[in-house]
Amino acid sequence: MNAAAYARLARPGQWVKNGFVLTGLLFGHALGETDVLWAALAATAAFCLMSSAVYAMNDCFDRHRDREHPDKSARPIASGAIPVRSAATFGALLAAAGLALGAWAGPLVAVLLAAYALLNLGYSLGLKRIPVVDVGIIASGFMLRILAGTLGIGIEPSRWLLLCGFMVTLFLGFAKRRAELDRLTGDAGLHRPVLDAYSESFLDGAVLACAGGMLVAYGFYTVSADTVAQHGTDLVPTLPFVLFGTFRYLYRLRHRGGGADPSGELVRDPWLLAAVAGWVATVVLLIG
Repeated sequence: MNAAAYARLARPGQWVKNGFVLTGLLFGHALGETDVLWAALAATAAFCLMSSAVYAMNDCFDRHRDREHPDKSARPIASGAIPVRSAATFGALLAAAGLALGAWAGPLVAVLLAAYALLNLGYSLGLKRIPVVDVGIIASGFMLRILAGTLGIGIEPSRWLLLCGFMVTLFLGFAKRRAELDRLTGDAGLHRPVLDAYSESFLDGAVLACAGGMLVAYGFYTVSADTVAQHGTDLVPTLPFVLFGTFRYLYRLRHRGGGADPSGELVRDPWLLAAVAGWVATVVLLIG
């Protein structure tokens, strides 16, 4: 068995996205509660397993198109390093393990994991070809992560935080489509059919609208009475990091060919990483 190929199929580099599960621990003041902490870590690990299963499933469906893509042609299934049947079995095992671990974290976590898997199955089977719906599904996947790390383990989520999370993921989703359209130019539709339905002007407008909505929502969250009541302070000092990180991401999207891979952007751009680290450190300092 080619262990390296299976590791690439699982895409552990994308697991950073599952950090959304942990937001409830921080904003719910639950870092010191051992049982809740272990449940949150288990839920995060379960989403890592399930997201890897989803990647394996998507690659099985998209293998023919991936072979024509400048980068995706090197993926294990498209390149022939892993047979389709073996990849499907691997994905099923990952999904089963994820559900089992999620059930240990909490019954609702397992339900949300199953919903995440079904949502992505629908995405792979055709919803990814419907403009706007495709990005909405990506955003919904992140919302399920946040819910798993809050309601799933007994933490009441803030409505403002849920709204901010949804706007962030819509912003990243439309930015991803904009980057793909720019990079693939005239062949965009061959690699991702939904890109034929998008235009640069629409995606630019959607990205800016979501960025604006995200910043406004987060700004209101930092000063809302509920935030002050819950944390004993406002979160205004965290706002500069969010503003800088947003504008830095927009800069990379429009002038550095970035935006197609949010996880990769953190690795490649030290300023963006510094903004995220600064935001986390400031939040911990204020409410930890």
